[in-house]
Amino acid sequence: MRSAGEARTGHTKRQAVRQRLLEMLDGLDVGEALPSERRLATELGVSRPTLRQAIDGLVTEGRLDRRHGSGTYVAEPRIAVPLTMSSFTEDMIRRGMRPGGRVLSFRTETAGARIGRRLALSPAEEVFTIRRLRLADGATMAIETLYLPRALLPDLRRQDLEGGSFYELLRADGVVIASGTETIEPTVTTEEEAAELGVPVHMPAFLFERVTRDAEGRPLEYVRSVYRGDRYRLELDLRPPAH
Repeated sequence: MRSAGEARTGHTKRQAVRQRLLEMLDGLDVGEALPSERRLATELGVSRPTLRQAIDGLVTEGRLDRRHGSGTYVAEPRIAVPLTMSSFTEDMIRRGMRPGGRVLSFRTETAGARIGRRLALSPAEEVFTIRRLRLADGATMAIETLYLPRALLPDLRRQDLEGGSFYELLRADGVVIASGTETIEPTVTTEEEAAELGVPVHMPAFLFERVTRDAEGRPLEYVRSVYRGDRYRLELDLRPPAH
């Protein structure tokens, strides 16, 4: 059993290795490979287990990307996603990125019991079911499945959503979003989602589910989005409670 002093020494050493690695990353570009663990351990004068622990921490933080059988690379920086009523397009523009997207499927079908409950519709009423790949600066970011009452935008066409904002379409039609409810939970990518996003199967991700409503409380959309866990971090604006 290790003493408290040995534990502190180990922690301090990992912190020092972490700092050296961060300094190294400042001189590397996104996608550039780190030297091998054997070489790094020699250069930094530490054991490989200590080095591996420091690298593991940076992989978890999204600063490094470990590719099995290939090596460790500088990861794309994560994008802070504020929890607001803004759209994906608005979020990316706010960050100086070029939003884009591709419609993967566009169907008209009956709501069914589950979607009907979400949208306060009869199960027999028609909804649009639209699956989109969301991009920023050409890189994949999320898979989004959008459900909306067909009666809301009866003339909606597939091409209307190619690279565009659904919220902009609503505003252009005079529909005002007044409120919404969103849940977020950790998940992993399915085989289909991984293929569409170009990431490994079972990669950590965020599952967002949102229902937006108009001023009368009528549901306008139910959207289920799977965001890449290596490209996103959540951002909360916290305020003290009113007295």
